[in-house]
Formats: sequence, C-alpha cells, structure tokens
Amino acid sequence: MRSHLLNDTTAEQYRRSVTEGVERVAAKLAATDRPFTGVTVDALAPRIDGIDLDQPLHDTAAVLDELEEVYLRDAIYFHHPRYLAHLNCPVVIPAVLGEAVLSAVNSSLDTWDQSAGGTLIERKLIDWTTARIGLGENADGVFTSGGTQSNLQALLLAREEAKPERDGWDGPAGLANLRIFASEVSHFSVKKSAKLLGLSADSVVSIPVGADKRMQTVALAHELERCKKAGLTPMAVVATAGTTDFGSIDPLPEIAELCTQYGAWMHVDAAYGCGLLASLKYRDRIDGIERADSVTVDYHKSFFQPVSSSAVLVRDASTLRHATYHAEYLNPRRMVQERIPNQVDKSLQTTRRFDALKLWMTLRTMGADGIGQLFDEVCDLAAEGWKLLAADPRFDVVVQPSLSTLVFRYIPAAVTDPAEIDRANLYARKALFASGDAVVAGTKVGARHYLKFTLLNPETTTDDVAAVLDLIAGHAEQHLGESLDRAS
Repeated sequence: MRSHLLNDTTAEQYRRSVTEGVERVAAKLAATDRPFTGVTVDALAPRIDGIDLDQPLHDTAAVLDELEEVYLRDAIYFHHPRYLAHLNCPVVIPAVLGEAVLSAVNSSLDTWDQSAGGTLIERKLIDWTTARIGLGENADGVFTSGGTQSNLQALLLAREEAKPERDGWDGPAGLANLRIFASEVSHFSVKKSAKLLGLSADSVVSIPVGADKRMQTVALAHELERCKKAGLTPMAVVATAGTTDFGSIDPLPEIAELCTQYGAWMHVDAAYGCGLLASLKYRDRIDGIERADSVTVDYHKSFFQPVSSSAVLVRDASTLRHATYHAEYLNPRRMVQERIPNQVDKSLQTTRRFDALKLWMTLRTMGADGIGQLFDEVCDLAAEGWKLLAADPRFDVVVQPSLSTLVFRYIPAAVTDPAEIDRANLYARKALFASGDAVVAGTKVGARHYLKFTLLNPETTTDDVAAVLDLIAGHAEQHLGESLDRAS
C-alpha cells in the first residue's frame, strides 16, 4: 500500500494519475451541453448505496470509471451558461492550478513550521485586500472557510470589544444586554452566529428594507436609540454589501455614521459584493466600506475562485487577539516575542488549507483588473436581464440589480389567485431542474414565491437569459393548463 503514498519514489505515478483525472474532467467539461442531467435522488442513491467501500478497485482508471457513474455524469456544472441559480461561480484556470499545487504539497496554514512561504503569501493577500478596502495601516485578517465563518469571527470580535470592564459581565445577564442590528434580508449566518456566541434569542434586531431592498437607516437610527434608552448595548451593526436574495447593498456611509454615533461595531458582510473591490466600473457602489471595523469577503463568489476561499478582515489588528489561544505543542507564547508568524493566532481554525494560493495564482496570472472585468461583465448582464424582465408582461421583477441578481415571478394573464401563481412558479422551477436544461433558484418575497437568477458566469448571454425565461413560462403554463383540466 505504500505505493499510493505521494513521495519521491511515486512522483511518476502521481503525474500519470492526476493527468488521467484531469483528462476525464476536461473531456466532461468539453462535452457538457446542459448544466444538469436531471437525475433524481431515488435514481442516484441506489448506485452509491450499492458500492462496498471495503472492496477497493485497486486501479485508478477503474475508480475514475466508477466516479463517472456516481458523480461526474450527474454533477451540477457551474461553468455552463445556463446555470443561473446560487452564488456559485465558474472558476478561473490559474486558481484550479493553485488547487492542484496546494493539495499535493498539503501545507497547513496554522503555524510557520508547517507552511513557511504559505504564511507569508496569505499575509500578503490579506494586506492586498485590506488596502483595496481602505481599512488603514493597522488592518489585518485571516483566510476562512467561507462567509458564515467570517461573519461568526467578526461578531465574536465585536462581542468581546463590547464587553465593559466589570466583573461578572460574562454571565447570561450580561450577554442578554447585547444587540446586533441587521437588515431583514441579511444572511442567516448573522442569527446563527448570535446563537453560537451565546446571545439571547432576541439579540438580533431586524431592520426593515425599502423597495430597493436596502436597509432603512431611519429605522436603524430609531432602533439604536431605543436600545440606548433601554440600557442595552449596541454590539454591532451588520451592513450587507450584496444580499443573497437581491444583491442589494446597504447605505454604508450612513450606517457608518450611526455606528460612530452609538459606539457600535460596524461589520460589512461583503461575501458577494467583494467583487466590486476589483471592479473597473462600479467600485463606488461600496463606498463607505473603508469605515468598517470588520469585513467579510468570499473570493469564491465573485473572484471566480474554487470553494473555499474567504477571509475576514479587521481595521484594528489587535482585535484578532480575541481569537488567540496558545498551546505549548503548537504556538507557545515565546513565539510572539521571537516574531515567528503563526496564523493560528488569528484564526478560529487550527489545521487550515492553503486556500490563499488560488487567489495568489490568479492575481499573478490575470491581475486584479482581469478579475474586475469579469465581474463587471456579469453586473452588466444583470442590467440587461432586468430590462428584458421589465419589458416582458409575463413577469414581475422585484428590484433593479446593484450586482448580478434578478428576482422575478411569472404572472399569467388569465390567473389572479396568488396561491395558484405560487404553485405555477414552484412547478416551473422544479420542472426546469428535472429537465436539466437550466438551473434557477427560488426565494420568497413577503409571503409569495419568486424565482431568482444569480448571474456569475461571463459566458452567459442575454440570449441565454431570454431562452430560460421562455422555458420558465412554458413550464408554468403547462402547470396551469393541467390545473384547469383537473378542475374541469
């Protein structure tokens, strides 16, 4: 079995095996003519359940043949121009190359003696990102597994910074005084983080949004004042730069002013909107982000990186101490005096992949302008898609996009029952997914069901958008026709 270990004696076997796998994937990508096969859980599960993991195949080619049957054939391919569903981007080749390198070398980014150059590369990318944001010379941060972890760590730091210097504050009564303010369309990880941090069920105050799906700062000011008068502590305001459902960007400068006025930590969840940091055309849409105390960025959403590649950035590097623990076997305190850089001192994770290498390879190959151009293209596409929807009487579109998301609903001419229209839209999404011709997402606006395009593929065209809208209308009309037949 030692023949399967990657080392100096198996380098040629490694080259052959990886090359064969790459060739299989490349062939699959070249031949993919739709984003999904439409396979069902009931059809696929027995294939995987029937595999005996205690009976290995002993041959890479045979394993790849089997993988074709249980994964590659039915995978959902985000690179296809009619994958329009979630915040999944097609990935750039330099990042995929970085993925291959980091997996083979297998550095762990927790301590210097496990990563060396990897530590310095990650730190350089953190500095590059904080400079793009404008957080100042004392800024710092660390790579994470994704936006949820980044938001959790940011709110952990906010909680610790909000603690008054008095004994006994850490008990349930003290935590119950903390409040987090976030818009009603903010990411669910805000409420999840509050629970994980031991805060009360009512600690997250939901701030209404306007018709543009941006946080209403008048309402935020009212709630902050109410919090102050009630003797509670405004721990943090979470502003979203790119909401998951609408791509809306909260009014960052106004929120920053209120945070200063009420002494609240300002966190900007830019997991989606961080692509604007490289934009050649739309950077001003996130003006005010430079005033944040912390920022979440997901490079694997709008920098065209493979999952996972995310970071949490902070204005004041010293606040990262709240995530620091020292262990003699890993990062003893003496290493701080010896100026040995250990990234575990900043992270909620210990063992951690060298995900920063993917972004490094991308920037060194394409440059920031190359990334920004791609993201600008999908923002432009969303603007064109909005024009199509606004001019099409078959659809109701919710809001003009700030990024690359379109939320809309099929409205039949002959049906007025909202519940029946809901069912038609739900059916259309399900039928489209089953066909494999396209993949779209869904959400609720108020109590009603809507459909959603998340446009992150520069290869997608307005013709693709128009064709998928026709497919949706066709499936919805089929459902309504069948409903009328049943009713008669």
